[in-house]
Amino acid sequence: MGRAELADFLRHCRARLTPAAVGLSQGARRRTPGLRREEVAQLAGMSTDHYTRLEQARGSRPSRQMLAAVARALRLTGDERDHLFHLAGEEPPRDRSTTEHVRPGLLLVLDRLVDVPARVVSDRGDVLAQNAMASALHGDLSARPAAEHNIGWLYFTNPSARELFPAEDRDRAARNLVADLRAAVARRPDDVRLAELVRRLRARSEEFTGLWDAHCVAVRRADTKRFVHPVVGLLELDCEVLLSPEHDQRLIVYTARPGSRSGERLELLRVIGLQELTRS
Repeated sequence: MGRAELADFLRHCRARLTPAAVGLSQGARRRTPGLRREEVAQLAGMSTDHYTRLEQARGSRPSRQMLAAVARALRLTGDERDHLFHLAGEEPPRDRSTTEHVRPGLLLVLDRLVDVPARVVSDRGDVLAQNAMASALHGDLSARPAAEHNIGWLYFTNPSARELFPAEDRDRAARNLVADLRAAVARRPDDVRLAELVRRLRARSEEFTGLWDAHCVAVRRADTKRFVHPVVGLLELDCEVLLSPEHDQRLIVYTARPGSRSGERLELLRVIGLQELTRS
């Protein structure tokens, strides 16, 4: 691990980013160019102290999950992401067809969506990035273990994840999750991580096993979904799914129809989300 070079690379990448480039406000007068360390830490879902130690060439060796999160926060290209992994003494991910690295352009679109929930999800169901509104709707994933960043794993193994959906919608949500995962497995039958996810889900959930054995197949597309938020109540949202060129990542955007009760509640959720972000 080249600590000094890693620290210098991180400082350089942070200095070249502006708050506007990552969807943050300019705020008070800045003494130095680029983002502040705490802003990078916030975007990466890690503590400011941990990120600061990386830039100061001290502290423990970062995990692969942390390196991927920092690469997304700093809007690194694929080559820059690989360089970051090498500096940390790690082999960069080699399976380009199923990469977890979100392209800077896609993150830029995500950052611009400040008044609606939006998230970038892999075709395995892993949440790779989400904006503040999505965190307010679905919950903050930054403190959860990596395994719990997967939508299917959360839904079938964590009962509280189902509470986000009305009781009468839960069977349909379960079928859709399994059908979409089966479509991904059909596209990449040799994907080890997909096969392992299916194996673990079958071992943990009888419901998943029954739906999987029924051989339902369907790719996630535009839909209307209902969510029950503990504060603002029932939200009926239109769900738009935008595919990456390789179709391995999706930008999912949730909107409410103008003038509807859900639209009013979505605006209330935005206010609540901003308040939570300010307090954190």
